[in-house]
Amino acid sequence: MKNTQSGSTKKLRPVTALGLLVTLGIVFGDIGTSPLYVMKAICHVNENFTPDYIIGAVSCIFWTLTLLTTVKYVIIALRADNKGEGGILALYSLIRKSNIKWLFLVAALGASTLVADGVITPAMTVTSAMEGLSGVMTDPPVLLFSLIIIAVIFIAQPFGTSAIGRLFGPAMLLWFLMLGVLGICNLVHYPAMLKALNPLYAFRMLWDYPGWILVLGAVFLCTTGAEALYSDLGHCGRWNISAAWLFVKVMLILNYMGQGAWIIANPASVKADVNPFFGVMPGWFVGIGIAMSTLAAIIASQALISGSFTIVSEAINLNFWPRLRIKYPTTEKGQLYIPAVNVFLFLGCVITVLLFKSSSAMEGAYGLAITITMIMTSMLIAIWLRHKGAPAWAAWTFFIIFALIECSFLVANAFKFMHGGWYTMLIALTLCVVIIIWYKASCIRSEYVEYADVHDSLATIAGIHDDKEIPKYSSNLVLISHSPDSDMVETKILYSLIKKQPKRADHYFILRIEYTDSPDTLEYSSRQLIPGVMWSIGIKLGFRVEPKVTLYFRQIVGDLVESGELDLRSGYPSLRVLGIPGDFKFYLISRKFSPQSYCSTLHRVIMGMYEHLKRIKLSPVNALGLDTSNVLVETTPLILRSRHTPQRIKKIKI
Repeated sequence: MKNTQSGSTKKLRPVTALGLLVTLGIVFGDIGTSPLYVMKAICHVNENFTPDYIIGAVSCIFWTLTLLTTVKYVIIALRADNKGEGGILALYSLIRKSNIKWLFLVAALGASTLVADGVITPAMTVTSAMEGLSGVMTDPPVLLFSLIIIAVIFIAQPFGTSAIGRLFGPAMLLWFLMLGVLGICNLVHYPAMLKALNPLYAFRMLWDYPGWILVLGAVFLCTTGAEALYSDLGHCGRWNISAAWLFVKVMLILNYMGQGAWIIANPASVKADVNPFFGVMPGWFVGIGIAMSTLAAIIASQALISGSFTIVSEAINLNFWPRLRIKYPTTEKGQLYIPAVNVFLFLGCVITVLLFKSSSAMEGAYGLAITITMIMTSMLIAIWLRHKGAPAWAAWTFFIIFALIECSFLVANAFKFMHGGWYTMLIALTLCVVIIIWYKASCIRSEYVEYADVHDSLATIAGIHDDKEIPKYSSNLVLISHSPDSDMVETKILYSLIKKQPKRADHYFILRIEYTDSPDTLEYSSRQLIPGVMWSIGIKLGFRVEPKVTLYFRQIVGDLVESGELDLRSGYPSLRVLGIPGDFKFYLISRKFSPQSYCSTLHRVIMGMYEHLKRIKLSPVNALGLDTSNVLVETTPLILRSRHTPQRIKKIKI
């Protein structure tokens, strides 16, 4: 057996100045732009605010960032990595072999709500930045500018982000320094805001204010980027993220406190709908602040878009989603681009801007979906803790504490449902239904695919190889199988090879394709089944590896030739003497659900919807990156049979 492998081992990234700078640009764009709208949302909840109300709200922000972002995600969740990759689907991959049947529903709901959040976040962040123009222009065209910037962001995706990505780190460093400096400059005018570090002020505000549940809905916006932080683990590594978060959190808290101090000192401006984020800036700095906000919004949007590409690519490998075309726009490792997802997110952002028209209106749509993602992540982390050997009481304590916190935020955000929350939940529900149908249909299909031991047919295949009366089908025949076992092959393949139309060839290859949870796996194994005639080859592909099966197979054949196992010269004497290699033909089977199936109504509905969803799926040939000039795809019916015997026709006497 011969193996080649690249990139599947886990590596610890050292904490370096460059690593921290890159981490600032990649990981913290979403959570780092939250000051654009959080304090404004808190003021909208209670327009007759008091200093104690503002101090209590900032205290809620501080402890939310501490408990949810720092403790749950930075300290605990970042340890749950799958070969260096993070995020809810990477977490699910670590524990999916547990005997918990409903586990995929948790992952499906969490992933769908996270992608739904990816639709609303760029729209809200960019719109919030553009609304700052009201401080330097009269009646600025906020919607037009927002749509233009959003269009530019998505149009740039096919070209990759390696060039502009070099600017992300320094830009976000300046952004966070700006947040901290502006916060300090305003905090000195109201030092009492430091009381917000005391959790008693948060409890007191929530106890005294009748609309406390609505306040929690606004406060939650400060930590919506925490899930994206975990999803970006594979880009920067745990220690770089943890170290950078210390700096980011300090800058964020300083800015929130500075905004709180400004709000208390300028209640009239707040009631005139001046965004506190821009209010803390001196007049001469507003233009610079708007430019920095726009750049930060672009970076935050880019991070969410790239994260959505990664989520969908993981979902495809987990059989959660139809296989789509994935492109690799640059040579930078791991960078993905999925055209269909890009179009979906772009249209979603445009509809969001046109539907809600202002960031204030978008606040109602923001937060509800991501709260569900966080609850699902807490559930999976608790199971992962047990999987890693943690005692049951520790796992339950973790889940109960964070489930109570996140369910409180869920209830708070549920009040936003009629004010826009329905929008993201509709998107999330649609995505979740697709995931469930695709996954369940794939499971049903797997139940009805029959396999046979290939060794039982080797003598027959050798006989076909030697039988000159059978017309030669191809010099080299590659049979593509999806069998999980190297000794087994689909009975349909053997039937077509031996009985339906005997296919004589000089060499046979059973090529098994396996998609793995690990991101960068690219390896193969091979063994001879019939010396000099037939081989079994298995290729494993990670979800970040471009599926160019034809290219990889050529490399494998080259290894076999080099080792002396394979003589690639043509079997035709006139060509063989000239050293001309034989031709290759790839053969694969495509199964289509048959309406003649005898199955339950539920299975029939699921499989019917599955066949409709297959229209957006890449063809098997394109999905594997095969050369279309030498591929035969045979479509066979997939007939589901229940336990009961179908009605038998009777013979009558004439």
